[in-house]
Amino acid sequence: MTTPPEGLLFDVAVPPTPVERLLLLADQYVQHNDMLDRLLRVGSPSEHGAHVASAGQLASATHSAITAVTDERLFESHELSEAVVRLKQLAFLSSASADHALPIARTLTALAPAAAMGCAKTVARELRRRRGSTTDAPGHRLTDTHHSALWEVAGGNVVATSSQGRQYVHYRDERVLIGTLRSLEANGLAERVAKSAPSAYIGGPLQDRIRLTAVGTTALAAAISRPPATRAPSTTPSPAVAKAAARSR
Repeated sequence: MTTPPEGLLFDVAVPPTPVERLLLLADQYVQHNDMLDRLLRVGSPSEHGAHVASAGQLASATHSAITAVTDERLFESHELSEAVVRLKQLAFLSSASADHALPIARTLTALAPAAAMGCAKTVARELRRRRGSTTDAPGHRLTDTHHSALWEVAGGNVVATSSQGRQYVHYRDERVLIGTLRSLEANGLAERVAKSAPSAYIGGPLQDRIRLTAVGTTALAAAISRPPATRAPSTTPSPAVAKAAARSR
């Protein structure tokens, strides 16, 4: 047995793909916005310095994501160019938010998670055009329901609460059932962070933010990098064909 070179004695973590990096960026913005919301809910608009370090980290992470995308040297389609411009805007807004009080700072990053998600989808599509489809993460080929739920989670749109011994899931766009959430958690695709999301109303309890795990991020990135499923040819004639056939009889 040969001994590996000294510099290769330890495993080196595989860096995230550009699509994964953008999904992780969306999560960072969600966490940042949650922090600002919690501060605002407890009536601390004067806590100017609380978000400055986080805003700086977001700006740096966004620039890193831009570099990861441009390093792929993809064909600069209009869609890809616009995605890079949006990311540059996010970096600017994140940096600028550090110079403002909490209410304005929160407004500047309000749409950042959705913007990062949109860029992730665009980059995934451009990578697919250039290099063909990718495979799913091993053991985690997603159903349509899980795909939709993970996308909703990645955008910071899902929280969980409990009341009188029962658990509830709150979502914004795509419906996420408690059974679906439990399935995602059981498969290591999603996790809940207790009392990290702002309350649903002033004076209410903090909610549990649902976030993607590392495995969930990889699985979702692979899913959006696949080409759309093609439908099998239908054996049922279209109404126009059926009508024409009826006339010829």
